[in-house]
Amino acid sequence: MADLVYHKVMQDLKARISRDEFPNNRLPDERSLSEAYGVSRSSIKRALALLADQGIIFKKRGSGTFVNPLYMKSKTIFHYDGSNIGITDSMESKGRTPQIKLLDLRVIPASKELQQDLFLSEDDFVYEIKRLRSFGDQPFMIETGYIPIQITPKLTKQVVAGSIFNYLEREIGKTVTRSFMSIMAEPSTKEDQQLLGLKPTEPVGIMEGIFFLDDGTPFEVSNMRLHYQYLKYNTFVQIN
Repeated sequence: MADLVYHKVMQDLKARISRDEFPNNRLPDERSLSEAYGVSRSSIKRALALLADQGIIFKKRGSGTFVNPLYMKSKTIFHYDGSNIGITDSMESKGRTPQIKLLDLRVIPASKELQQDLFLSEDDFVYEIKRLRSFGDQPFMIETGYIPIQITPKLTKQVVAGSIFNYLEREIGKTVTRSFMSIMAEPSTKEDQQLLGLKPTEPVGIMEGIFFLDDGTPFEVSNMRLHYQYLKYNTFVQIN
C-alpha cells in the first residue's frame, strides 16, 4: 500500500510539473506536500527522490526543491514512473497515450541468437510479435518482440494488442523489472518509410533491448524502430 501511495503522489507531481503549475519552478516543502496530499513525510520523500533520480527535479541546499528547466525544454515521450517498465505505460505525447496496431503474430523456432539472448534450447519456440504504435494518425514506432512460449503459453491477438507486461503481471503474477537497452540510428528501410511516413533520405531511430523478469529470467528481446522526431532520450548523470 505504501508503494502505491508514493507512486500516486509522484505521478500527480509529474503531471502538475508538466502543466507548469509551480510558480518559479519551485515545489512546496515536504511538510506542505504531506499536508496537501494527506500522506506521510516518508511517502513524500520517496516520491521526490524518484523524481530527482529521473532528473525531473533537483534540490538546492538551503533554497528548496526545483523543477529541472532542461526537463521542461526536452520532454521525451518516454515517462518511466519507477514501476512497470513496459512501453505502453511509459509513453505519452502532449497528454496522449499511444494506440497499438497488431501487424503480425507468429510462433517460430528460436534462432541461434535468440537462444543465446533468452537462454533457450535448440528445440524451443518463441512468439514473434510485430506491432505499430501511433499517436492518433501519426505512427511513430514499429516494434518487433520475441517472447519464449514457455513463459507465456497463452498469448492471444487480443493480449498482444494491448500491454503484454500488464497481462504478465495481472494474469501470471510475474513482473518485468529491468532492461538493457541500446539506442542508435541508421538509414530507414522501405518498410520504415511506408509505416512511419519517412522520406528515403530520412533516418530511423532504433532501440534494441532485452527485458528481464524480477527473478532475472530474460523475458523479451525487442527491436523498436522509431520515427527520428520521437527519438529523444534524457538521462541524469551524477558526478561524485
